[in-house]
Amino acid sequence: MAFGTSSKVFVATIEYQFEGGTLNLSTNTLKIALYDDTTTPDATVALANTAYNVGQWTSANEVSDSTEWPATGQALDSVTSGIASNVYTLDAANEVSDGTSATLADVRGCLIYDDTVSDYGLCFLSFGGAQAVTDGTFTVNFAGTGILTMTV
Repeated sequence: MAFGTSSKVFVATIEYQFEGGTLNLSTNTLKIALYDDTTTPDATVALANTAYNVGQWTSANEVSDSTEWPATGQALDSVTSGIASNVYTLDAANEVSDGTSATLADVRGCLIYDDTVSDYGLCFLSFGGAQAVTDGTFTVNFAGTGILTMTV
């Protein structure tokens, strides 16, 4: 299978929050981990299977560079979480590799997950095809509208 071109929020994560979950996206540490084309994301898996290093999100499918983009991903910076005009938005600063000599190949997408609460996945984002960098800077640019938005 393949990563594909869809970006989605995990259904189980929304259900978890509505049923009294403890994901505080304003204060918890959120991370972004990169994945290759052996990952086949599924937005409808059980909550436990959204987590980092579980199922399709196993570290064996992860793309990393030991010093520039570590395994387990990088913490998102400048995270904002809020609602305006009936639209909830989660956003963060674009994520840049830790240095200028990253080497990453066949990066197809990423998992955004809560490193504070059981490594539960929030969403996955497709990069629309293979991305790579050799001895340079790797940047994940989030949409101008945010990482995820929901009309409520």
